[in-house]
Amino acid sequence: MNDKCPQKRTYLDWAATAIPHEYSGKCGPIFGNPSSQHSEGRAAREALEGARCRCASVLGVKPEQLYFTSGGTESNTLVLNSLLKKKWKGHLLYSAIEHPSIRENCRALEKMGIPAGIIGAEKDGRITEAKMSGTLEKFPDARFITIMAVNNETGSIMDLKALSHVIKAKSNTPVHFHSDMVQALGKVPIDLTGWNIDSASYSSHKLGGPFGIGLLYLKKPVEVLNSGGGQEGGIRPGTENTSGALKLADILEMRAKPETVKAESEKARERLKYLIGNLKKTKRCSLIPEDREEDDHRFSPWILQARISGIPGAVLTRALDDEGVSVSTGSACSSSSVERPVLAAMGIDEAGRLEGIRISQGWSTGFSDMDKFLSALEKVISFL
Repeated sequence: MNDKCPQKRTYLDWAATAIPHEYSGKCGPIFGNPSSQHSEGRAAREALEGARCRCASVLGVKPEQLYFTSGGTESNTLVLNSLLKKKWKGHLLYSAIEHPSIRENCRALEKMGIPAGIIGAEKDGRITEAKMSGTLEKFPDARFITIMAVNNETGSIMDLKALSHVIKAKSNTPVHFHSDMVQALGKVPIDLTGWNIDSASYSSHKLGGPFGIGLLYLKKPVEVLNSGGGQEGGIRPGTENTSGALKLADILEMRAKPETVKAESEKARERLKYLIGNLKKTKRCSLIPEDREEDDHRFSPWILQARISGIPGAVLTRALDDEGVSVSTGSACSSSSVERPVLAAMGIDEAGRLEGIRISQGWSTGFSDMDKFLSALEKVISFL
């Protein structure tokens, strides 16, 4: 049972990173610098712009509104740090359930003199219209608001269209509305234009694409803090990762087209219904939040948070790892910290926060993986 050969393991930590998709390499090597004027450079530029057009087609936006970055964290940081270039007046608002790449950057900006406020979450981990409205009443001078589309720890889905309506209706001056959509892309429907989003971040490796490549969507260009050679319209200076952009375009066409998202989400929902039904029968186990149902459309079917009473999540994940099952306690970006700000924002007590584990599935997950997890969990609970 302790054999850690990859072929015998059950991987249920897709929210941290997806199992990589195998590439055929059919496009051939692209090694020219896209900014160079010779044949190799022109070929690289053509390939890069072709990848941008393909990504834009999947996302339903204009190619010139997409900028290649190194991933979700850089995309979030670029747009947040653009606030330092403005003659700032008004509050920066961020939700209490944000990923560390948003939360920690907002805290850093606050230390540099930008006033910030927090949008509270409901007990189910969602940011609702009521919460948004109440926060805007408290901070009527809000000028920048950031709310993630799908929470990376609980899978809670935000109604960004409704939240956007509240923001636009309550604000007398323009408000920039940003969303971290890393856990939404390829998992739930996305409508950047219909939701009136000003900027959004995406990451390749969450879809099985390569590390080190992502996207920043900007409805209109912003003045960024970084400077350099002017690549990516000056938004993200530095030599572009052309091969990464091509693979990102491949994975978006494979995973993120609306019809694919719908079909795969239905399959994921059936697997999760099976898992939740069995977990509710498991001794000492409860879900986070406790009222999450088998078929609960408040949440993404790809992510589940649960707890085993009396067993710290860090201990449980290590024990499951010894049984050949990979899960996590939360965001991989903050795995070294025992703090669980998202669960705290939901009103989960300290014991529950320490006991929480995240189970996240992907496209190749099967019912057999759920059975292996449940079997390993039962064994670990009995032992511990």
